[in-house]
Amino acid sequence: MHGLINRSIQNYICASFGAHIWEDVVRHAGLAFNSFEAMLTYEDSLTHAVLDALADITRRSRGDLLEDFGTFIVADPKFEAVRRLLRFGGVSFEDFLHSLDDLPDRARLAVPDLHLPQIELRAVGDGRYSLICKSDVAGFAHLMMGVLRAMADDYGALALLEPTGAVQGVETLSISLIEPDYAEGRAFELGARAG
Repeated sequence: MHGLINRSIQNYICASFGAHIWEDVVRHAGLAFNSFEAMLTYEDSLTHAVLDALADITRRSRGDLLEDFGTFIVADPKFEAVRRLLRFGGVSFEDFLHSLDDLPDRARLAVPDLHLPQIELRAVGDGRYSLICKSDVAGFAHLMMGVLRAMADDYGALALLEPTGAVQGVETLSISLIEPDYAEGRAFELGARAG
């Protein structure tokens, strides 16, 4: 797993639960170090150990924690680059949804050795979609649910999101776009302003 993802999980734990919980997670997961380096690559088993340790320590499900993490990486001001990368997906939440298939490739443009799980959006009706997530990380659909919930807020859209199952590493997330212009979205400009 890319160190950027692991470091983001570490930042989420410290911001949401405190540095003392991160220290507990390090011990519980049996890590031989105190901090992830963002530009290194780690065995996937270390990421799983961290997530399992956090679930044990906080007594929360892995799915709930991953959903919170997904929201965190979009909504936290320290991760503005993630929000900007996602907002390049379109001018509306529905445009953004249709751009999700390209998200792993867009992420690689920003960080060439970052490999995100494969995702595929399928239309199932008027304003209704299924997001198919193929990942080695159990609960990846929950992470995407947090990301999509935060992005719906960012765009000012009202959407219902629900995980609908997992079979052999393939998880499905149901998306219902109730009202595309439910509230005023957060301001976003494609280009930076010249001083």
